[in-house]
Parts: sequence; structure tokens; C-alpha cells
Amino acid sequence: MTTLLVHHELNRHGRDFAVGDIHGHFTRLRTALDHAGFDPAIDRLFSVGDLVDRGPESEQALDWLALPWFHAIRGNHEDIAIRYARGNPVDQTNYIANGGAWFVTLPLARRRIYAEAFARLPLAREIETPAGLVGILHADSPVRDWSRLCWSLRLWRAARDRAMWSRARLQDEDAGGVAGLRALVVGHTPVEDPVVLGNVHHIDTGGWMQDGRFTLLDLATLRAPAMR
Repeated sequence: MTTLLVHHELNRHGRDFAVGDIHGHFTRLRTALDHAGFDPAIDRLFSVGDLVDRGPESEQALDWLALPWFHAIRGNHEDIAIRYARGNPVDQTNYIANGGAWFVTLPLARRRIYAEAFARLPLAREIETPAGLVGILHADSPVRDWSRLCWSLRLWRAARDRAMWSRARLQDEDAGGVAGLRALVVGHTPVEDPVVLGNVHHIDTGGWMQDGRFTLLDLATLRAPAMR
């Protein structure tokens, strides 16, 4: 069974960053990391998921998942790929329209390799920082208290769907936050600039879009690093 939540101890030697949805634009991401002075020998990068679809480099996802400093969670696009590869119901026309053509046209054996890698991704990560615990989910927390997250994800498909698909917090401008965390970092819904509601940081600033950019959030400061 997939581990639902992975815990990461404090990084005592370098910096930890979170990045929003990548959607097959790994070259752009690499440029953003270079500008932030990212050092793969000591720094770590946490992805909110949606590594694939829409961009031209989706097939690089497996290479990035093999990097020891890159830690992703499962987004809704990875979840769709898993279901499609396993023959579960997926609206193929809608999937292709949302960037899934690269996956649909892969040989069956290759699709299964990607799906297996995506299925091993946790739905959540939590990272110790000097100022407290930071959580990572793709879209939103299905619970108001982080201590109840694993229990909720394990029991209810609706909770897993909210974690990967929900836009309700942004739409409702819900500033209630999530107890038990210093901050929760999410993506999924593109925003022009990072939005903070309570202690929930929405950081998908459309690095995969023509007029967007990747936001790298320093988890120690909860700010974007100075660009070099």
C-alpha cells in the first residue's frame, strides 16, 4: 500500500524549497533553481505534484523522481495517469485536452512504468524546519487538524479527492488554516502571485504557463529566495 504521509527530518546543512505545479517544464524549473542558487549537494526540493501533462518534457518526470534531493507528492494529473494505465474509467477526450496526449500515446509497457512510479508517491509530506512543521499537499487539506490527516486519507476517497482536486479554499477565501502546522503549502490552482489564507500558502504561479513563473518557497522563511 502507498505510504500516505512521509516525514522529513530537519535539513541541518542546506535549504528546503517547495515549488508549485511543474507540468512538464523541467528546463524552466532548472533555470529557476539556478537563479535561486540551489545546491543539490545540500538543498532539497519539495514538489506539490502535477509533474506531468501540458508541457513538452513530461517524460523527464521519472528522471527527476530518481534524484535524491527531489521529493514529490501525487497530484491530480498523476492520479489520472494511474487510473488510465490501470484501465479504470477516465474521460480520455478530457484527459487529452488537459495535456495527457503524451501519456495516452505511450506504449502500454511504458505507461505502466510511469503509473507504478506515480502510485508510489505519497499524498502528503511534512518537513521539519527551525520554526516548526510544514506540510505539503497538492490542492488542499481535507481536515482542519493535521494530526487527523492520515486517518482521513486512509478511510475516505472523498478526503483523498479533496487533497488532490479541491479549489474550495481559494474560491471561498477561507482563512481558517490547518492546526498542527506552521504552514501548509499547496498548488493545483494557478494564481498570479502566491496567496496565503490562514497558514495555507498557494504557490502555483503558473511556471508551466507562457506568462507565468515558478515560485520557490523557502520553507525556513516562507519567502521566495533572492534570485542570483
